[in-house]
Amino acid sequence: MGLDLRMVSLCCIMVLTTMFLSTYAQTCSNYAFASNAVFSACNDLPVLNSFLHYTYNPSSQTLAIAYRHTNFDSSKWVAWAINPTSQGMAGSQALVAFQQSDGSMRVYTSPIKDYTTQLAEGKLSFPVSDLSATYSNNEIIIFATLGLQNGTGTTMNHVWQEGQLSGNAPTAHATSGDNIRSMGTLNVLSGQSGSAGGASGVSSKTKKRNIHGVLNAISWGIMMPLGAIIARYLRVFPSADPAWFYLHVTCQTSAYIIGVSGWATGIRLGSQSPGIQFTGHRVIGIILFCVATLQVIALLVRPKKEHKHRIFWNIYHHSLGYSIIILGIINIFKGFDILNPEKKWERAYTAIIVILAIVAATLEAYTWFVVLKRKKAANAEKMTNGNGYATNGTNEHYPYRGMTNGRV
Repeated sequence: MGLDLRMVSLCCIMVLTTMFLSTYAQTCSNYAFASNAVFSACNDLPVLNSFLHYTYNPSSQTLAIAYRHTNFDSSKWVAWAINPTSQGMAGSQALVAFQQSDGSMRVYTSPIKDYTTQLAEGKLSFPVSDLSATYSNNEIIIFATLGLQNGTGTTMNHVWQEGQLSGNAPTAHATSGDNIRSMGTLNVLSGQSGSAGGASGVSSKTKKRNIHGVLNAISWGIMMPLGAIIARYLRVFPSADPAWFYLHVTCQTSAYIIGVSGWATGIRLGSQSPGIQFTGHRVIGIILFCVATLQVIALLVRPKKEHKHRIFWNIYHHSLGYSIIILGIINIFKGFDILNPEKKWERAYTAIIVILAIVAATLEAYTWFVVLKRKKAANAEKMTNGNGYATNGTNEHYPYRGMTNGRV
């Protein structure tokens, strides 16, 4: 028994030690290069399992670097770049590496002029020497020495990236999640690094994306369905008339204003990132804006309830309303796939939609119960009086008539 306990304890210690060493190994400070290369500073980059080791020589203004990418798949390419002119990818001077189909390594320089780049080989705006790459144990490393004499400076914007290969050719990288967060600043004198956009760690473009997502989720994804529920079900209760109408109009109008603000933010983001296109999300957003605008215009030309064309307006109004709700919810989930936020936000929105659906289903059943009950009462009254649906000779058989003041 004592031996078994000692064996179990020993196994636990070994597992915990292995876990600790594995976690500790994921920092750059204790990493040992197989070539015995030594660098004076290193940074654990925040995304894409990446690390940057470097040594800056002030006298020669050269920067020796080793860019490491761990947990790497040989069917991918990697790149690390300096952007001398701005933040982001356009204008970057990149070092690209990948393993070719024959097992040999390909490493080269690639100036990136725009977002539609194919990572073609070319000379950079500064000299590069000692360029090489290695791949082993699911880790790829790019080595190089950069000449910073051409006004690059000691504080620079840098980006790093990964993408899939098609044969021996790089293809476009993903445009969501960590792939759009892989940028920052680097001071090669102090050894400090930061996220692009300042100490807050969140770039202004990321803030705009978040604002765009929040505005659209609230407007198209929550307020629009809620407004439809109010219009369809609250009018069943006589005490809610005419309050349901004004609540419906207020909710939908507010949703439209907020939604247009979110839509405009998205259009602005698209114009600032010409090489990053989310075609499906963009097309649905434009259609949604157009349909919602037609719905608002329709309110201005709504005929009176007694008008002979009112039935056609009702069909038009209801069709566009349900289309807006369906398109809005679909596009919000597309937005979640693009922004790739923490799962709790998508789960929270899903829970809200499920709750609204349950409320709508419950009220739908209750509405039919009330309508059928009133119809039965009207038929009973007809049989009792023998002169139609009402004692005053008027045709008041529609259950909602008299409670809506013409606002259906």
